[in-house]
Amino acid sequence: MSFSKILPLMLAAAPLAMAMPALAQTAPAGPAAGVTTQLPRGAAPGHYAIEVAPDAANLKFTGKVKIDLAVAQAMPALVLNAADLTVSGVTLTPAKGKAVKGTARIDANAQTVTFDFGKPVAPGNYTLAIDYAGIINTQANGLFALDYSDNDGKAKRALFTQFEAPDARRFVPSFDEPSYKATFDLSAVIPADQLAVSNMPVKSSTDTADGKKRVTFGTSPKMSSYLLFFGLGELERATKMSGATEVGVITGKGNTGKAQLALDASAAILPYYNDYFGVPFPLPKLDNVAGPGQSQFFSAMENWGAIFTFERALLVDPRFTSESTRRTIYAIVAHEMAHQWFGDLVTMAWWDDLWLNEGFASWMATKVTDKLNPQWEMLLSRVNGRERAMSLDSLVTTHPILQKIHTVDEVNQAFDDITYEKGEAVITMLEGFAGEDAWRSGIRAYMKQHAYGNTVTDDLWKAVEGAGARGVVGIAHDFTSQPGIPLVKVDSAQCQGGSTVLSLSQGEFSRDRRDKTPLKWNVPVMAQSIGQAGGGAQQRLILNGPAQVTLPGCGPYVINAGQTGYYRSLYPEANVKALAKDFTRLASIDQIGLLADNFQLGLGGYQPMGLALDLVDAVPANASPAVLAEVPDYLDSAHTMLESDKAAQARVAAYASKKLNPVLATVGFDARPGENPQVPVLRSALVSTLGGMGDKAVVTEANKRFAALASNPAALDGPLRNVWLRIIAENADAATWEKLRAMANGAKSDLEKSTTFALLGAAKDEALAKKALDLAMTDEPGKTTSAAIISAVGSEHSMLAVDYVLAHRQQYEAMIDVSARSQAIARLGGNSADPAMATKLDAYATQYLTPESRKVVDRSIAAIKTRIETRARLKPALTAWFASK
Repeated sequence: MSFSKILPLMLAAAPLAMAMPALAQTAPAGPAAGVTTQLPRGAAPGHYAIEVAPDAANLKFTGKVKIDLAVAQAMPALVLNAADLTVSGVTLTPAKGKAVKGTARIDANAQTVTFDFGKPVAPGNYTLAIDYAGIINTQANGLFALDYSDNDGKAKRALFTQFEAPDARRFVPSFDEPSYKATFDLSAVIPADQLAVSNMPVKSSTDTADGKKRVTFGTSPKMSSYLLFFGLGELERATKMSGATEVGVITGKGNTGKAQLALDASAAILPYYNDYFGVPFPLPKLDNVAGPGQSQFFSAMENWGAIFTFERALLVDPRFTSESTRRTIYAIVAHEMAHQWFGDLVTMAWWDDLWLNEGFASWMATKVTDKLNPQWEMLLSRVNGRERAMSLDSLVTTHPILQKIHTVDEVNQAFDDITYEKGEAVITMLEGFAGEDAWRSGIRAYMKQHAYGNTVTDDLWKAVEGAGARGVVGIAHDFTSQPGIPLVKVDSAQCQGGSTVLSLSQGEFSRDRRDKTPLKWNVPVMAQSIGQAGGGAQQRLILNGPAQVTLPGCGPYVINAGQTGYYRSLYPEANVKALAKDFTRLASIDQIGLLADNFQLGLGGYQPMGLALDLVDAVPANASPAVLAEVPDYLDSAHTMLESDKAAQARVAAYASKKLNPVLATVGFDARPGENPQVPVLRSALVSTLGGMGDKAVVTEANKRFAALASNPAALDGPLRNVWLRIIAENADAATWEKLRAMANGAKSDLEKSTTFALLGAAKDEALAKKALDLAMTDEPGKTTSAAIISAVGSEHSMLAVDYVLAHRQQYEAMIDVSARSQAIARLGGNSADPAMATKLDAYATQYLTPESRKVVDRSIAAIKTRIETRARLKPALTAWFASK
C-alpha cells in the first residue's frame, strides 16, 4: 500500500474556542524542518497512556489511549496513524477547559485516522482520549499471536508485538513516525495466570473480575512509537544482574535453560557497551523475549528494554544447535543490544537514515563479539558481510546507503544488505581511517549530545570530526551518498632499490554495467608487501585519482591489508600467481579477502576465472580452519553455475571430493576434545557441501546415521543433526520423506518441529517438492512455518515454487508478514538463471505492485539476467579448469 502525504485542509472556520495556556518551551515539536513526515505538521505527542484488553482466543483486542498533545499552530483536524483499527469514541480536552467530542474518519490506504472536532484546534496543550478496537494478527505485524505446543505437547498461544517500521499504528492510534518521540504508560487486562512483559518493569498488578488482572508497567523513557513492546502468555523469566541493570530472558515455560547463552551474553556485553558509548543503559531492566515460530522478514527486534527474538535465533538445544548457530545467537544478542543506544536512545529522524540503526548495530555486534570471544575470530566474518553487500551493490538496481524513503513499502524494502552489511563495512573503513580512539570519542560525544533525540547522518560525522578525525566527512559522504563499489587497480608494480613502487588508479566494479562512466570516491587504501616475514610496514593513502605508493620490500603485495576497505582490488596476473604461491604467509583475513575479490573479479569478467580457481586450489589442507571453511562455498558456486551440464557438474564434484575429503578425514565427522574452536564450523561446511554435491562417503554416512534412528532416537543428536537431516531430505524418496514428516510431527519442541518441517521442502525430487508445497497450504506445519517450507522448495525448484504461490497468492500472502509481501515472491525466484523467471517476476510486479514497492523484484530480475550472462560466458573456462584437474 502506498502512503499518501496528508496535507491540512484549509478551512475558513475560526479555531476551536478553548482557553489555553501559552505553549511551554519544552513542548514536543515533532519533526524538524526538512525531515520527512507523512502527517500534518503542527501537533506532536508528549505522553501516551494506553490500556489494552486482548482477547487471544478470538484474535481481537480493545484499547483506550490518552495522548498528551502540544499543538503549535491551528489545525483543521488532528491526523494520526491507524491501521486495522476501529474507533468508537474520541474526545479532546484542553489543559484548562471542557472535553469536546469528535468524529473519526479512517483512511485505510493512507493508514491514518482524522479526528474532527467541528472547528479547527487552536494552539495549546490537550489530552486526546480515544476508545478503539483492533485485530490480533497471525503473522508478525502489530499485535500478533503465535501458536505452539509446549514441552508437554499441549497447544498454547502467546501474544507479542512487532512495530518496526510502521506497525505501532496497528496497536494504538498514534504519531507513528520516529521523530514523534514521547513517553509511554502501558496497562493490560490479562488472564491472571499469564505473564505480561513490556519495555519497563511491572509497576503494579491488581486482580479484576473473571479471573483476570490489570498489569501496569512503569513509564518508559522518551522514545519512538516503533520501540513500544507488549508480550503475553504462559511465559517464565530468568534473570541475573549486570551492574545496576537486571538482564533477563523470557521464554515459554520450561525453556529458560535453553536461553542461558543469551542471558550470559547480555550480562557480559552490557558493561562493555556502557563503557564504549559513555552513556549507561538508562532502563532498570533489559529482557530478551523468545517467541516460537518464525518470520520471513526478521529474526529479532530491538524494542527498548524488551528485545523480541524468534526462538530459532535465541534458544540453544544441545540436540541440534550447531556451533555456527550458537555464534549467530550471540551476535544477534549483541546486535539488538547495540540498538539500545544506536536506534533507541538516539534515533534516526526518518527512515532515510535507517543505516544509523542497522549498520552501526551490525558493526558494534561484530566488534564486541570479537572482543569477548577472540577464539571465534569474528572479524573474519566482515569479509563475508562485505561480499553480501557487494552482491547487491554491483548491479544497476543498487542504491546508496542513504536513500530517500517515501512510502511504507519503501521503508520495508530498505532492510537489506546495503543498509546492514555495506553500512558495517563503511563504518569499519571509517574507524580504520579515524583511529579507534578518535572514533570512540566521537561516538561518545554523539550519544551524549543527542540522547533521547533524533539525528541525521551528518550529526555523526560532525561528532567524529570534532573528536579529531579530520577528513572523515569527505570519505563518509562519498560512500554513503552514492551507490556502487570502487575498483582499485594496480596498473604497474616495479621493484626499485629493495622497495615496490605501485602505480594505482581507480574505476568502478560492476557486474552488469562495465561500460558505465565510473563514479569517483576518496578511497582509503592500505597497501602492504608480504615479501618478508610478517609483511612490510603498511602504507596508507587516500586514492582519488592516479597515484603511486612505495612499499618496503619486493615480492607479492596486497592493497587492502586487513580488508577494512570497501573496494575491489584488481592486481596484475603475476601478483595473483605470486600470492597463490605464498598464500599462507598472508593474514587469515587477507586470505579470505583475496579469495573473495578474485572470485568476483572472475565472475565480472575483469580477469580470467582460472586465476580465482587457482587461488582456491592453493589453499592447503593445513591452512587455518577459518580459511578452509570458505573453500566449500566457492566449489559449490562453481557446481551451481554448471547446473545445465551434468557431466561438468560431476567433474566439479569429483574435484571437491578430492580437495575436501582429506580435510574432512582430519577433522572427522564428530567433535573431538580440545579441537580448534573453528573446526566445528569447518566440519559443518565440509559435510554440508559434500553432501549437497552427492559425495558418496558423506551421503553414505548420512544414510547410516538416519537408519540408526530406528533403534536409537538420539543417533543424530549433536551440532550436525540438521546438516545430516538436510542431506537426507535433499535425496529423499517418498518413504524417507514421510519419515521426516513423522519426525516433524513428533518433535520434542516447537523449535525442532518447525526446523524439521522446513526441511521437507529441500527434496530434489520434483514430485516430493510438489507434495511439500501442498503440505504448506495446510495447518499441519503451523502458521509461521508454512512459508519456510515454500522457501526451501524455492531454493531447489524456483519456478515450481513461484508458479505455485502465484496460483495461491492470497493464501501465500496470509502466511507472511505484511512487511514482506511485496518482496516474498521476488526472493523465491531471485536465485534463478532462467530468463522465463525474469519475465514472470516482471509480469507479477506490473500486475500487483506499485513502482515504489517493486524494487526488490527489480533487483531479482537484474540478478537473474546477470547470472544468465555470467554462466554462459564462464561455462567454457569453468569446464576446462575442472577437466584439467
